[in-house]
Amino acid sequence: MAVIAVYSPKGGVGKTTLSVDLAWRSAMLGHQRTLLWDLDVQGGAAYLLGIDVEPRLRAAGVFQRDGRPEQLIERTAFPGLSLLSADDSLRALPLHLARLGQRRRLAVLAQSLQRDFDRVIPDCPPMQGEVSDQIISAADVLIVPLPASPLAARALDLLRRDLLRCHGRHPPLLPVLSMYDVRRRAHRLAREGRMAAFPVIPQSSLIEQTAFRRAPIGTFAPNSEAAQSLDRLWRAIEVKLWEDRAVG
Repeated sequence: MAVIAVYSPKGGVGKTTLSVDLAWRSAMLGHQRTLLWDLDVQGGAAYLLGIDVEPRLRAAGVFQRDGRPEQLIERTAFPGLSLLSADDSLRALPLHLARLGQRRRLAVLAQSLQRDFDRVIPDCPPMQGEVSDQIISAADVLIVPLPASPLAARALDLLRRDLLRCHGRHPPLLPVLSMYDVRRRAHRLAREGRMAAFPVIPQSSLIEQTAFRRAPIGTFAPNSEAAQSLDRLWRAIEVKLWEDRAVG
């Protein structure tokens, strides 16, 4: 089993859309038993998958010492793709985890799911803290979507620094330029230098349509440039996981 975490220190970069798309590709194209674990209190993953979640306060309960995440997992309309949805109880999760005093609780829960899933994809809240620290500790690879800007490059440097300070041996990072518009000179300038090697997800009205259609782009525009860029990203992640396991 592999944990592919999607995290960004900046909001509004398409993090949840990317999480849903990668989970869909893992299940539908990679034929991996995949769990999308929504840890963002906004609960966008369920919405993008066309699931109307009942307003219950259950999501944080799986972190209790006797919590059983499998009891809250639901199937989606896509074969092989399951969802552990978010709700408002996650607002108190950082305090709850601090009280538990178990710094690897999320990693333990993820490992408990390995019999049922080949891929676990957490959609992380857009902030650093106890929850993101636990996700980073559990992850095999950390996908970091960023806008094309100097401030985003600076935020990535700060994230790398914090990871080294707080985690020592942290998972491999894969930065991704999200919502990239080649027509904008500022975006082209930001991509020069070391950002040139980052995978690119273009600004696309089709990606925006995923929120209106409540379905991944691969279900309605699989041959579009945007869908192909997401497919290349998913394949690069799978190659990275294979390489890391081969070395290990």
